[in-house]
Amino acid sequence: MSLDALVRCLLDRSLVPPDATTPRAWWDATLGRRAAWATPIDRAIVGGVCADRIGFAFTGGYAEALRALVPDLPADAPNALCATEEGGAHPRAIQTRLEPAGDGFTLTGRKKWATLADEAGTLLVVAATGEIEGGKHRLRVARVSTRAPGVTLAPAAAAFVPEIRHAEVTLDRVAVRADDLLPGDGYDRYLKPFRTVEDLHVHGALLGYLVGVAHRHGLPRELVERLLAAIVTTRVLAAEDSRAATTHVVLAGLLATVTPLVGDVEAAWSATGGDEWQRWQRDRGLLQVAGRARAARREAAWSAVDW
Repeated sequence: MSLDALVRCLLDRSLVPPDATTPRAWWDATLGRRAAWATPIDRAIVGGVCADRIGFAFTGGYAEALRALVPDLPADAPNALCATEEGGAHPRAIQTRLEPAGDGFTLTGRKKWATLADEAGTLLVVAATGEIEGGKHRLRVARVSTRAPGVTLAPAAAAFVPEIRHAEVTLDRVAVRADDLLPGDGYDRYLKPFRTVEDLHVHGALLGYLVGVAHRHGLPRELVERLLAAIVTTRVLAAEDSRAATTHVVLAGLLATVTPLVGDVEAAWSATGGDEWQRWQRDRGLLQVAGRARAARREAAWSAVDW
């Protein structure tokens, strides 16, 4: 849809959050509103306006980031990326194995940390094939139902934002059909660009959430104008190549402008207080996650553009 349609939607005061207490309940209650929008970034932004807490805005942004990478993922439930193991999510740390078995494959391994896995319908599992390409193990990504035989989920502790649950995922010779393998290299096509795609979609959702905050708490129009400008920039970047250095340079600038904007929203919002403000104070640490990785990405991007 057009930018005009999106902005008018964001300014519609009738777009209020549902009475939901879990990510799945929020997902089901807002699915129709979000599904009306054609692109993942627009669905993430509109989902943010329909949230009354960071956890639900994040749920929509994270899920749409995955759908930006894998467009035909089902929309009836969130989905989860399963990459991180004991040694991290770098290709050399991936010990989960994808092995041939008859006409298909089996997956065996353990993922230490999978965001929203216990809410998900489909897991995107990053696994090593045993092949060597360019001196490193080749990775592939397999679709696996959370209900598939051999899949076990166990709660993993989270430091904050209690609505965003994480799970440890154990895979015991889980059967995978050949057509459940995503095309292309698992690292270059999915795992490597995911941080950028996630940043854009989660920030789009969080900015949309703050527009909703402005509605509900009567914040100044000047703040809404600035939030909308940041949303438009996010929307433009989401349509660009997520692996391009220029995208990362502009994204760094966007994130730098969002930080003081959030501070100004907080200064205006704090006067109203209430349960939503208390949840925001509890959960705002999510905004600082991955700061070191973003700084490294920024430096690499500037080196790549040779400026």
